[in-house]
Amino acid sequence: MPPEVPGEPAGPEGPRRETVSFVRRGDRLSASRQDAWDRLADTYVLDLPRGERDTLPAEGVHLDLEAVFGRRAPLVVEVGSGQGENVAAAAAAHPERDHLAVEVYRPGLAQSLDRIERAGSPTNVRLLPLDAQRALPALLPAGSVQELWVFFPDPWHKSRHHKRRLINPPFLQAVLPLLAEGATLRLATDWAQYAHHMREVLEATPGLVNAHREGPRPAGTPADPVPEGMAERGWAPRFAGRVKTSFENKGERAGRLGWDLAYTRVAAPTD
Repeated sequence: MPPEVPGEPAGPEGPRRETVSFVRRGDRLSASRQDAWDRLADTYVLDLPRGERDTLPAEGVHLDLEAVFGRRAPLVVEVGSGQGENVAAAAAAHPERDHLAVEVYRPGLAQSLDRIERAGSPTNVRLLPLDAQRALPALLPAGSVQELWVFFPDPWHKSRHHKRRLINPPFLQAVLPLLAEGATLRLATDWAQYAHHMREVLEATPGLVNAHREGPRPAGTPADPVPEGMAERGWAPRFAGRVKTSFENKGERAGRLGWDLAYTRVAAPTD
């Protein structure tokens, strides 16, 4: 099927699609990824009934986390898990937690399966091939997430595409109710302009408090432009639980810096 482009009509007479933060790419798998998918998808990939699009769950579908993982444990959710470097390493290193990786790109899911197997086949991880912004609020109970990770989301550089950025009010409004009080929202990007955008949006969101208000900016001078008014403080140290991926290494070679953020979920103020 052709790529699913955010904001384009579904058909000549169909409704206009809601703006999303991703573009669906080809789903063809290499031989090694197909092998991983054939052997492991039934164990790790949550195959839920689909709704109006194949990236959405059917109406009324919910995730029973205790049934999915066979226990009750703190839940870490990674949105846009890519090729699975972080979720595979985290699941293997932290058997006391459960991990849910959300990713719509099938080759990335297949690569994640291979990484999970190479990490020792931990049983505390599942992959969800759906649109996080619309699927997670429908599937997960309120207050069920202890950590939410968003690492290196698509920056959508052009001004006319900024509405497609994942870190925007609609996404935060969708996921904040899922975070338990005291839960942590962790983010990272290697584009200074997107880091600035993230700070502005997050600081304006009731129910979130910067966990590192005095944290300095990352050391060094980035190759990409730094927006005027970029905050000098309020940056988190590099999250030790984040694997340095080939994507991040590529950014470093290009001279970009890694900008980390961490926010704590608190009770929103009432009038």
